[in-house]
Amino acid sequence: MEEEKIYKVVRTTGAWDLAIGIVTMVFGLAAGIVLVISGAKLLMSRSKIMF
Repeated sequence: MEEEKIYKVVRTTGAWDLAIGIVTMVFGLAAGIVLVISGAKLLMSRSKIMF
C-alpha cells in the first residue's frame, strides 16, 4: 500500500515537471522570436532614429 502512494506522488510530480518544462520552453522560444523581430525593426528604422 505504501509503495502505491509513493508511485502516485512520483508520477504526479513527474507529470508536473514535464508540463512546466514544456511551458517554459514554449515561453522562452516565443520571447526569443519577439526579441529578434523587435531588434530587426529597430535596425531597419535606425536611419530615422540616429541623430
